[in-house]
Amino acid sequence: MSEPASKKQNVGKEKVVLAYSGGLDTSVILVWLVQKGFEVICFCANVGQGEEDYEAVKKKALGCGASKIHIEDLRSEFVTDFIFPAVKCNAIYESR
Repeated sequence: MSEPASKKQNVGKEKVVLAYSGGLDTSVILVWLVQKGFEVICFCANVGQGEEDYEAVKKKALGCGASKIHIEDLRSEFVTDFIFPAVKCNAIYESR
């Protein structure tokens, strides 16, 4: 069984991981990296930033030339590792 054409095109290319939002800036840099000869793997994190259409983000990344996109739901980790400690710092500020 032969490999898909897209996989064959990436053989020997340097890989980079791009923190991808689906917006204009990261889409432009994605296209630029692909044009420079890199295999680009996109990473997008859901940290509760609103009503994001992650299927549209995935479609856009692949359409701009990403070889893969990983979208992770990190809302729980964001709250427990960053929000709670920030609130806790404020809660004990100046002994109050």
